[in-house]
Amino acid sequence: MKALDVYPLITTPSLRETRDFYVRHFSATILFEASWVVVLSLEGANGGFTLAFMTPDHPSRPPGPEAFDGKGMILTVQTADCAAALRALEAAGAPIDYPLTAEPWGQRRFMTRDPAGVLIDVVEQIAPAEGFWERYAA
Repeated sequence: MKALDVYPLITTPSLRETRDFYVRHFSATILFEASWVVVLSLEGANGGFTLAFMTPDHPSRPPGPEAFDGKGMILTVQTADCAAALRALEAAGAPIDYPLTAEPWGQRRFMTRDPAGVLIDVVEQIAPAEGFWERYAA
């Protein structure tokens, strides 16, 4: 099978708030929208990324997707300047769940959370702490 697109479909009762969050904070483009679903496109250096959200009560929903409870999923957004991204999100009122931190494995990161409960890990690749990865070499 050759896929035409692959994207997560996250079930949330906060459809409009979630749409607005990605449009405002991540410059998402709305590809399709109805009262029960929104399909977004986020552009990146390696192409676009599709992300979809739907309400839990629409009769066309696939069997099984309960409303997302905020556990078990992280959406990672890589950027060239994490500190600038943090300043922009803070200025626009986005919640910050994890402060800007230089991690010893070679990432600078902070985290925000969308209204559907998805944790968004905004990362920038940096040099790891000297010797960090040697202990994991096989």
